[in-house]
Amino acid sequence: MAASPSVDVWASDVPPEKSCYIQESRPTLANLENLQVPPGSLTMLDLFCGAGGFSVGASWAGFFPVVGLDYLRPAIETWQRNHPHSISALGDIRETDAFELRNLLAARGVRHINLITGGVPCQGFSIANRKHNDEDPRNFLFLEYLRFVDAFQPDYAILENVSGMRSTAGGRFEAEISRRMQALGYLVTVKLVNAADYGVPQQRHRLLFVAVRNRPAVAKPYDFPDGAFASVRAHRTVGEAISDLPRLGNHEFADAYDTPPQSVYQSLMRGAGDIANISPPEKLTNHHAPNHPASTIAKIDNTAPGMPIYPKFRQRIRLAANAPSPTQLAGGIRPQYQFGHPDQPRGETVRERARLQSFPDSYEFLGGTVQSRVLTGNAVPPLMVYEVVKPIVADLQHRDRISSYV
Repeated sequence: MAASPSVDVWASDVPPEKSCYIQESRPTLANLENLQVPPGSLTMLDLFCGAGGFSVGASWAGFFPVVGLDYLRPAIETWQRNHPHSISALGDIRETDAFELRNLLAARGVRHINLITGGVPCQGFSIANRKHNDEDPRNFLFLEYLRFVDAFQPDYAILENVSGMRSTAGGRFEAEISRRMQALGYLVTVKLVNAADYGVPQQRHRLLFVAVRNRPAVAKPYDFPDGAFASVRAHRTVGEAISDLPRLGNHEFADAYDTPPQSVYQSLMRGAGDIANISPPEKLTNHHAPNHPASTIAKIDNTAPGMPIYPKFRQRIRLAANAPSPTQLAGGIRPQYQFGHPDQPRGETVRERARLQSFPDSYEFLGGTVQSRVLTGNAVPPLMVYEVVKPIVADLQHRDRISSYV
């Protein structure tokens, strides 16, 4: 029998592997009967919600996430666990009737959505993806996001993607998204931002589209706030983020703190900072060290902080405590640990990854270690969202004050 020809799995014309956790069908809505929108709240839809970075950061600023939609089961399970009074939707956005959802919410008293957010899938744009392809079908899911914007006509819409979207196809996608938002009646501001400039202990550059509905005598283009940590010297470090978490040996875990917070950021993540909407955790979760073979432990132990652990994979470094983390990645369908701990011979725990993304310690990730790595790697940093959304809240509250006098 002749041997079958080998397939180059990295070739751009070979479809990417799909996670068995993906549900590509009409979304299943859950928790409808438990929907409880606090009176007077600003409302939002979180599309392509993932673990919920947009929902978390926006809720700190004063929004209530009415619906979170994603097609990855661990993402929706995590989102629902942490938003028990909201509706979750597990399924394919392409199979979702936006007007049907609008009517369903109206029947439950939600007649206007102030904000729609979307962390549109980025794999086709990411330069870290070896199967980078301008025509990747995932690159066009922004059209589904815009379909919801058209149906709900929110006051604001925010779309997020990797910096690679700006250069993909010669800038065609950035220009097309802006053009289509404008055609729907929105003023659009686009900016490449670094999460580290907004207090996130990670160098994470993302392209943000912020669109404001253009209504006479009300709307003006959104103006991005200056990051309070915009100086490179001011960027928060890995040590500031995780040095208070319990030390762990191989495959060990801890569910309680054993030291007080050692930085302002650590206090914030524990719910004792200056953001009132961050709750302290009932217990420490997701702090479980990977189960490494002895060879991996030795490799990490013999690597200087800030240096590559593997010569062939120079992006997989041992983190340096005195610098921000490089960009955390999801790692694909079979992710392994990405970075080594600065002073312990092991990879990061999920809680450490969550800290580096600015998820508070009260936020629990479901789905096991592998899927939680995917969720933390794909997430939008909540602290960056919080800073970007605060001017939107101020604008909407200003509008309410004006309308009350008309």
